[in-house]
Amino acid sequence: MDLDWEFMRHALPAFGRGLWLTLYISFAGIVGALGVGFVCALGLYFEGFYSKPIAFYVQLARNTPLLIQLFFLYYGINQIGFSLSAGACAVIGLSFLGGGYMTQSFLLGLKALPKIQLESALSLGLSRLQVLRYVLFPQSLAISLPSLGANVIFLLKESSVVSAIALVDVMFVAKDLMGIYYKTNEALVLLILVYLGVLLPLSALFVWLERYYKSKTC
Repeated sequence: MDLDWEFMRHALPAFGRGLWLTLYISFAGIVGALGVGFVCALGLYFEGFYSKPIAFYVQLARNTPLLIQLFFLYYGINQIGFSLSAGACAVIGLSFLGGGYMTQSFLLGLKALPKIQLESALSLGLSRLQVLRYVLFPQSLAISLPSLGANVIFLLKESSVVSAIALVDVMFVAKDLMGIYYKTNEALVLLILVYLGVLLPLSALFVWLERYYKSKTC
């Protein structure tokens, strides 16, 4: 496969701008997903009247494609008088989708801990917030980290869908270059290299974090 290296060199700045937008939207969406997932996991773990609505949300988020969620946010709610920017729709969509997956990850870690730990800590007079901070969270995080890391990488890859609502991310740039210059191979190679350059270090970071937290809790 012969590649036009000169074209690829000139295309790098456009991919750089697209990568910045991809990382910005992904970071905001992942932070939102972690927050939503953690709160929802606590709601399911401690069990209350809110458990059923949370369980419904988790199923809805996990079983509807991000593309449909983005179309609903970007086009659908305009019909009822609300208007959101494409960037806001992307962040909300990633947070909504990711929140369902993060809930399961956090809940997995919490449920892996013996219930006797919660009961013993409460019997010693600790509040639920103290139990969560000092007993449950540090141990459950080590268990949840592999799943959380997989979800973060999944959401970063899913962010490629936001090009469907006219956001100029790396996927949009690649499709644009293919459509204008017919440099399909060059655009795809650059796209793969950009994603590998982000995802491989991120995967290594989560492997290191997993080992670190396991060593701290053992």
